[in-house]
Amino acid sequence: MAQRLSRQEFDVLVSYHGFGMQESDESFVPVEYPDDTELGIFLQAFQGRLDLSSAAHTHIAPLAVEVWDGPPAPDMSQDWEETKEITLHTKSGELAIWDGTGRADADVIRLGDGGGAWQVRAMSSGRQEAERAEYESDASVSGIEKYLVQFWRVAP
Repeated sequence: MAQRLSRQEFDVLVSYHGFGMQESDESFVPVEYPDDTELGIFLQAFQGRLDLSSAAHTHIAPLAVEVWDGPPAPDMSQDWEETKEITLHTKSGELAIWDGTGRADADVIRLGDGGGAWQVRAMSSGRQEAERAEYESDASVSGIEKYLVQFWRVAP
């Protein structure tokens, strides 16, 4: 059974319907966030970069990032409206969170020592409620849509 190695929690500024995670050293990323992002695709991978889409335009979303020593069992703590897996290749094994204005946080997500291939499972809940609240009322949608992103190393 897989063991969780770390968990970090962030409040991410979602802007223009998304945010990204990319190598903390931007020189490792040929195309930086948000360039080449396709709107409406929940999870996209580029070399050294992940893009996540949101159902709402601009808000603060809680993000939990977990690193595992193997594939974790499916998370059943919430009713996830979106779930997708993808492979990410990194040179450093360190990611920074990016919003539409640039690097969002000085904190670094440490996947492990050095780079390599990582399997990524991203999940999101509260999407329908956030979209409805944004377009049907003047209420803030911050905190409604939530994300969990899990990483585990792919065998070479």
